[in-house]
Amino acid sequence: MLRIGLTGGIGAGKSEVSRQLAAHGAVIVDSDVIAREVVAPGTPGLAAVTAEFGPGVLLPDGALDRPALGRIVFADPARLAALNAIVHPLVRARSAELEAAAGPDAVVVHDVPLLAENGLAPLYDLVVVIDVPDGQRLRRLVDLRGMAEDEARARMAAQATREDRLAVADLVLDNSGDLPELTARVDALWQELERRRG
Repeated sequence: MLRIGLTGGIGAGKSEVSRQLAAHGAVIVDSDVIAREVVAPGTPGLAAVTAEFGPGVLLPDGALDRPALGRIVFADPARLAALNAIVHPLVRARSAELEAAAGPDAVVVHDVPLLAENGLAPLYDLVVVIDVPDGQRLRRLVDLRGMAEDEARARMAAQATREDRLAVADLVLDNSGDLPELTARVDALWQELERRRG
């Protein structure tokens, strides 16, 4: 098994890279997806988040109100740390279960947005950083995701710097171009991962 930590700042294109790697045969363990699962209605994770942040972070149907929670935690590093202390152990446990279910010859790609921030690089055989200049990521968040510019800047500021991410990279995947360029780069990355697995 080859264990890859895939990371990049918000707006870097992790979802698209993961999708393409899955098409090549990688087993994807997506921390964002798992982070949603562990705070779904009825879970101990959601109960812990509600106990920490109050009922104002719940929607009328009992689901987590992500925008409301985001407004609290992305404006206050201490509150973000409190949320991470609840969610990250749950995500790690579920990720380990999914990895254990992959075959011994699998390329397991852990899509981990906060890999650099949380010092997780040593957990993987290789760290792949998707790199995009900050200004381009900001434009993507505003133009493609419809975020307000101040919200996009706050979310970017809550993450590691581009330099910090590059410092933990074993391989860097440039996603500053268009989709065909990215596809060609992911194809080349897959060939390198296959070579290293062999």
